[in-house]
Amino acid sequence: MVNTLSVWLLVAGFLGAGLVNAIGPAATRSDFARWGYPRWWGRFTGGLEMVSAVLIALPVSRVVGLALGAAIIAAAVLTVLRHREFKHLAPLGVFVAVIALAGISS
Repeated sequence: MVNTLSVWLLVAGFLGAGLVNAIGPAATRSDFARWGYPRWWGRFTGGLEMVSAVLIALPVSRVVGLALGAAIIAAAVLTVLRHREFKHLAPLGVFVAVIALAGISS
């Protein structure tokens, strides 16, 4: 039950984050620019997040999706810490916890 819930929370979370990053509202584009990433980085990140969501949703590729998702979140945490924008840590912490829950049972 917990594993199923954590998997679908991750799918929804990565899909939602991926869409936001790929569409690139002004605030999101501003964050990426302030952090020194190229203009296309948001779309690239969004694409990776959506791929991660699909991989996590499919049992045969779930472990690969979890690894990709963990790498994405690790990069985001490092970026946020490097730039001291700690307000972004709470949602990233939720992703870390849910990835850990899903990974324990996979």
